[in-house]
Amino acid sequence: MPSPSARTRTLAAAASLLVTGMLLTGCAVGTQVATGSTASTAASSTDATAASAASAASDATTTSETIAETTAAVEAFLATLTDEQRDAVLYDYDDETKTTSWSNFPLTFVERAGLNLNDLSEEQRAAAMEVLASLLSEEAYETVTGIMGGDAYLLEHSSSTETSLGQYTIALFGDASETEAYEVQFGGHHLGINATLDGAAGEITFAPTHLGVQPAVYTDAEGTEVQPFDGIYTDAFAFFDSLTTEQQATLTSGAVSMCAPGDTCDFATGTGLTGAELTEAQRELLLELIANWAGMADAETMEAALAKIEATLDDTVIAWSGETVYDMSQGDGISFSISGPNVYVALQAQQGSAGADVSGVSTSGWGHVHTIYRDPTNDYANSVEQQAATGMGGGAAAGAPGGGAPADGGMPEGGPEGDDAAA
Repeated sequence: MPSPSARTRTLAAAASLLVTGMLLTGCAVGTQVATGSTASTAASSTDATAASAASAASDATTTSETIAETTAAVEAFLATLTDEQRDAVLYDYDDETKTTSWSNFPLTFVERAGLNLNDLSEEQRAAAMEVLASLLSEEAYETVTGIMGGDAYLLEHSSSTETSLGQYTIALFGDASETEAYEVQFGGHHLGINATLDGAAGEITFAPTHLGVQPAVYTDAEGTEVQPFDGIYTDAFAFFDSLTTEQQATLTSGAVSMCAPGDTCDFATGTGLTGAELTEAQRELLLELIANWAGMADAETMEAALAKIEATLDDTVIAWSGETVYDMSQGDGISFSISGPNVYVALQAQQGSAGADVSGVSTSGWGHVHTIYRDPTNDYANSVEQQAATGMGGGAAAGAPGGGAPADGGMPEGGPEGDDAAA
């Protein structure tokens, strides 16, 4: 098992796997190109996209700097598009499509808004990735590209017949501006970023955002080990290990909840350990864990998000189930939820591979995780109200890998659901 302290994050490697995924799936969702054509296509496509994904992520330290850099990247991306492509990627700021076009399901089962990166030229794909790099901190960008690389790894190495693995889309809601609000939506399977940038208010929010991983650890084409969620796991166990025996007992006796990505949510507080029962040091560790979702941009944006969450931390409930030691060679992983007036974070180990088996690689439990971050007071910066995405609420579309989602998108009291929400 990789050392939890060694956070192996390789941007170029993840980008290379992303390119592989794009190439293997061809230019249309659900269509797989002939193997013989892949090598020649790769020779002409890899360099531009890999160079973009491996470029340095945002070096901004303030919210205004991130908004300015991201707005410039969006404008540069739009400049590469045809009129038809611009019409496809641009939506009104208050278009409710932004709530129904992201999910933990593959693209085959939940139609995404905007443009599929597979349908873009090398230059256009590179420009799309620069939008993401400008928006995210270096650490968040590495996590996201690691997730994307894992998805492409499954496409190449697993038994899955799902041809949309490794495909990602980008959509823009509102006009990119340093003075008006707009949203960047980017995602695919195991990823759904909804970032609202509001220059007038001086705010960037990431609620709701879905980060997932499968497998937990994989080896890229260069032989480098990649572990996208090591940072999340490390922070989670740093918090858990800081608790006393009595606090851990309270934490693990609570009811872990889960709002399925792309679904509506009642933000049930549940039972467990409250923020009021934590020491100052433990509160800081909990906020560091939450920052993996709420703090994906610059330092100022992260501090603002965490200050809002900290203000109601006493009324925030944390519950945990599963393993109590960070050792991925043992057990079936962990699930936890953090639910309060200003934050909802849930991580759930999926007990099944959803048909994406790889010999010798864990694609279940530790190796298959869904997470969600939401703000009960400010999802989508309150521009729209969440509606269930296609395939959610009543189960997946017929034939979806891994079976349907539970009707409430949640888990039974006292522990995680078995194999919810597929893939």
